[in-house]
Amino acid sequence: MESSRQYLDPKVLDRLGRLELRARRSVEGFLSGLHKSPHRGASVEFAEHREYVPGDDLRHLDWRIFGRSDRFYIKRYEEETNLRLTVVLDTSESMAYAGEGRPSKFRYGATIAATLAYLVLRHRDAASLALIDEKLETFVPHATRPAHLVTIADALEKAVVTRKTNPELVLRELATKLPPRGVVAIVSDLFAPQERVLAGVRALRSRGQDVIVFHVLDRDEVEFPFDRMTKFEGLEQLDPLTIDPKAIRKAYLDVFRDWQTALKKAFVGNGVDYRVVLTDTPLDVVLTTFLALRQKHGARR
Repeated sequence: MESSRQYLDPKVLDRLGRLELRARRSVEGFLSGLHKSPHRGASVEFAEHREYVPGDDLRHLDWRIFGRSDRFYIKRYEEETNLRLTVVLDTSESMAYAGEGRPSKFRYGATIAATLAYLVLRHRDAASLALIDEKLETFVPHATRPAHLVTIADALEKAVVTRKTNPELVLRELATKLPPRGVVAIVSDLFAPQERVLAGVRALRSRGQDVIVFHVLDRDEVEFPFDRMTKFEGLEQLDPLTIDPKAIRKAYLDVFRDWQTALKKAFVGNGVDYRVVLTDTPLDVVLTTFLALRQKHGARR
């Protein structure tokens, strides 16, 4: 349980309150009592049991389990439409960067991953985790049990942030593993060729996934505040460079802003919910704003 506490801030969870992750399209359902299937009828294929909560359809109570345990459980079927969230966290070497006094992009991203998983599991929906770099390093399948949060947190604790990234290959592979019409939250600094990132995202979208991108950046990368001769260590197997940052600041910022603008335009054009997140922004501010907008959008459907 200790590993889950590392990435879950009780203050953040308290401030999130009743906000819920909503899907903008007809995915595999919504949260907390809003499980209305886009399909007609119910599947006869049994999937799992879950504990009864007030408001559940009493027709699906398993009386055999009640007779043995004196507790109420509901039979859940394949087409009973719980939301399925998959958090995809980039563990490539560039995510290890941390500006002075700030968490690394990986640590901040891992906290986003754990918190989203907590929110989904709290509402008895399914959460999954994929850790990616140049391959799919770790895949934790979907589950709805509250204890599943510990499994996800343990995977985050064991992650190694040392390799390059290959988003097209990995996201294409992941798309084949996921049930269709789920929610996929990608947490990454997106330091890879834009066309490869977009190809991977399109593979997910082609499977009906509602894709959210949390573009995690350090303020150093956005503002380039360096003012003296500096040696920049290469990440993802790039050579180090010693340069005068004042001589290249304007060119760097122009290129960076053009890159970010092009990414946003491409994501929006492909139906992706794109959010820039700086690692010095309190996580409760980031997620409260994001979830409130998702909730508002869902209410208009």
